Amino acid sequence: MASILTRSILFSAARNPSFHHRCFSTSLSRFTTSSTGRYYTKKHEWVSINNGVGTVGISEFAQESLGDIVYVELPEVDAELSKGDSVGAIESVKAASDIYTPVSGKVTEKNSAVEETPALINKSTYEKGTI
Repeated sequence: MASILTRSILFSAARNPSFHHRCFSTSLSRFTTSSTGRYYTKKHEWVSINNGVGTVGISEFAQESLGDIVYVELPEVDAELSKGDSVGAIESVKAASDIYTPVSGKVTEKNSAVEETPALINKSTYEKGTI
């Protein structure tokens, strides 16, 4: 998990010590959970939380629907985000789509490899293709 976290957008709970509790205790009905520990939004973004740090990505369904991904724009490190904000974009040979953050927080890292090689999302949606 540590290697995934170092290549992903990470949200810091330092700004809000009750980060995990607030995000999911009052709005679980807005998320679909899976046995993998990921919380999915209706727009096919997901977040997994480990020790107060969230890793974000898009679902397998979303990447399959988009087709071959050719461009990804991610938020900058240190950006303060609010749940539901448009934080970037994904473009494919079929369509373009905004990326919305499923949680509020501060970006502590981003997956620059995905910006350099967008097809990582198609090849490894839940590991190397996190956003």
